[in-house]
Amino acid sequence: MIYLHELAPNEGSKTRKRRVGRGIGGKGGKTAGRGTKGQGARDTIPVGFEGGQLPLTQRIPKLRGFDNPFRVSYTVVNLDQLSLLAERGAQAISPEVLETAGVIRKGALVKICARGALSSSLSVSAHGFSKAARELIESAGGTVTEVPLPYKSGRRPSLGNALMNR
Repeated sequence: MIYLHELAPNEGSKTRKRRVGRGIGGKGGKTAGRGTKGQGARDTIPVGFEGGQLPLTQRIPKLRGFDNPFRVSYTVVNLDQLSLLAERGAQAISPEVLETAGVIRKGALVKICARGALSSSLSVSAHGFSKAARELIESAGGTVTEVPLPYKSGRRPSLGNALMNR
């Protein structure tokens, strides 16, 4: 019978770790593989040191995440809000009409979503539409026009260029 304390690796399969810096000799002594003199030969370099470059831990965004400069955020307007505007007499709804009605803020991107119902036919133009909202507007006899984004691929001119030119 074999006992746990009798187990041993095969002869030659395990080699002892080389202990460098032990005496003047050929096998890891004197400079211990660190060359001669200079910063790298000494033990004074901090763990995250990158040669004077701003360390990775300082370069990455901290705390609660970061603001993605390429994010396109829409103000959601639902069909029930559009039907209220239609009751007030609006036939064509655009971001400008929504802005004057106080539904969205100035310069906001508008996405139409499908909450609620639409009884009258409306001509709706916005920056984005959900698939269901598009179908409901068209089934009520209205038209859908997608307005292009004011800047290319969602990149904000002020932030995007500033980050690219670092």
